[in-house]
Amino acid sequence: MAKYLISFDRGAMDHIPAEDFPQVGEDAHAVCREAKEAGVLIFTGGIHYSTEDELLAANPAVVDTDGLITDGPYPESKELIGGVFVVEVPTRDEALQWAAKVAKACRCPQDVRMFMHDDEL
Repeated sequence: MAKYLISFDRGAMDHIPAEDFPQVGEDAHAVCREAKEAGVLIFTGGIHYSTEDELLAANPAVVDTDGLITDGPYPESKELIGGVFVVEVPTRDEALQWAAKVAKACRCPQDVRMFMHDDEL
């Protein structure tokens, strides 16, 4: 079995009207429950991006190879992940089926990538 990262970019849900978000949340939680009941859910969650009035500890940071810590990547960047859904399934087709369910629930396209397998872990 392989693990797959199903994710969407930050801002991918910006087109959704505010009044629709409660239903989006319910639909997304339903897919999470379904995946958990099917025994394929490893982890899921949205990425927290702080605002100026929130704790500094919530701000993203980059740690370089020499240990230097810098702020960022910045929320204005288009390369930020907005949410993740990790499943362990026997085939890529099954991962794509779960991605389709997440896409429908979250009302945005999903990126699907397989994790490398390491027998030593």
